[in-house]
Amino acid sequence: MNILFLDTAHPFLIDSLRKDGHNCIEDYAGAAYLKRGNEEIHGIVIRSRVRIGKETIDLFSSLKFIARVGAGMENIDVIYAESKGIRCLHAPEGNRTAVAEHVIGMLLMLINNLKKADREVREGKWIREGNRGWELEGKTIGIIGGGNMGSALAERLVSFNCRILVHDKYLKPDTGNDNAPSLQLCSLQEIFHHADIVSLHLPLTEETQYYADDRFFDSFRKKIIFINTARGKNLLTSALVRALRSGKVSGACLDVLEYESGSFENLSGLQNDDLRFLMSSENTILTPHIAGWTIESNLKMAEILFRKISALK
Repeated sequence: MNILFLDTAHPFLIDSLRKDGHNCIEDYAGAAYLKRGNEEIHGIVIRSRVRIGKETIDLFSSLKFIARVGAGMENIDVIYAESKGIRCLHAPEGNRTAVAEHVIGMLLMLINNLKKADREVREGKWIREGNRGWELEGKTIGIIGGGNMGSALAERLVSFNCRILVHDKYLKPDTGNDNAPSLQLCSLQEIFHHADIVSLHLPLTEETQYYADDRFFDSFRKKIIFINTARGKNLLTSALVRALRSGKVSGACLDVLEYESGSFENLSGLQNDDLRFLMSSENTILTPHIAGWTIESNLKMAEILFRKISALK
């Protein structure tokens, strides 16, 4: 096949495809092919930077697949592509471990005051009582979205002796998980009622845009910690800020922000009052969309996509 790379991936992917006899064309600017197309292109490989909509798909009459190096598929018109018999591939299995470990790292950093304590020690301040943290053991953690990322997080939280509640409207209650025997699938209302910590693991769709809004935060019976490593626009930032100011949310761990560019490479809105509040708060941990961005996940996603492309007939 002639496979067009419109963005970079781990070298394993392109090297393995070439060894398998495929012709890999590297056009990272994308300008030429995205304007005129090519009837001889059979596959396209992208990341988040490039959007593949109906107009682009129609430029490639021989297209067999579109492969996204990553998990989210919001930058591909999957419905239209599949209606044309084009397979849409992605690799959420490749960064599930990275995301789960990142969530736990951010959470432990927040509840043990590590950001604040580290800064104070560097300033010559030795404050113990003011940095007393609390433990995860015995807490109830609500995971919204039980796919690759949510289930990976649940598996790892078992060793912390937490109660884990998972809500996913597409999973049936009898779905088993041998690695997480204490995992409980539940209604959203149960998470609202019991959760101490809530972690969001949803794709970005019309249904899930601004999923976490004022009504969402107002529904919790207890004060919570909120975590988002999914997509920035799953969260209405102003609603979180209101919940933090009111004490409804005691802390937040955000790897993604509403103000990110579509490519995830840039952040706008630096003068936005809500963003400035998050940046100045001691009760927030912020990272630049790197939860799934490890050395290992980079390779694993390439390996997974290679297998999926090789399996196409």
